[in-house]
Amino acid sequence: MTRHRAVMDFGRDEWMAALGIAEADIPHAVILEGSWWREQRTAWRLSRLEDVRELAFPDIFLGYRRGRPVVYSCVYGAPRAVEPAHLFGVLGTPRMVMIGTCGALHAGLSTGDVVVPSVAVAREGVAHLYGVSDTVEGDPGLAALGRRGLMERDVRAADSLHLSWVSIFAQSGEMVSEWRDRGYGSVDMEAATLYAVARYSGFAATALLVVWDQLDQDKSFLDPLTERQQARLDAANEAVFDVALSITVDADPGEGYR
Repeated sequence: MTRHRAVMDFGRDEWMAALGIAEADIPHAVILEGSWWREQRTAWRLSRLEDVRELAFPDIFLGYRRGRPVVYSCVYGAPRAVEPAHLFGVLGTPRMVMIGTCGALHAGLSTGDVVVPSVAVAREGVAHLYGVSDTVEGDPGLAALGRRGLMERDVRAADSLHLSWVSIFAQSGEMVSEWRDRGYGSVDMEAATLYAVARYSGFAATALLVVWDQLDQDKSFLDPLTERQQARLDAANEAVFDVALSITVDADPGEGYR
């Protein structure tokens, strides 16, 4: 029987050649962001890095933070998020963080809080391909550093039994009620994917997800925010990138990492 090779079988040398990077350019960290606003977010985040260049694959940017290579990519949804996570997992990047927004399913979460989930429930359609059947854990040390970094910036950090779902459109009021009954506290589309690839490839991963829509109050991202809510949302969106850099690139690698 002929064995066919596909992308999931490609090794480190093949991906390095495809990307056109040298050993010294393999990033110390990868920061992924789930957002519709790709152009705006990419310009904002890359302004914090030096000597930025787009790699051979579109929307994957390599820059430097205090001389250390870091990759940023704005992704949206599990099918897109899995690609840089898988790619740089094969290359041996030790730490990755997913930033972006999430919906609150629990009354204790408010717009502008940041969920740093210890556990993600995988319902986004990709994690099972990496051996996850139901739930998958993030890295506890990296998560603890993330929560501490957020609180030091006066941003409320919370843990939550977190759900990763396929789409913000494919969710009904009945689904939201069921999720709450199951004890899920928050929902996004990418965190479980990153956690699954991290477990598969052996790197540390966490997610810093800003609460935007409060689904527990039947409010979606289309509902207007108060001035205070908008200010908290903006501050948290800025803080998550700063903290992601801090805990992956700036921190002592021996502090809280596996």
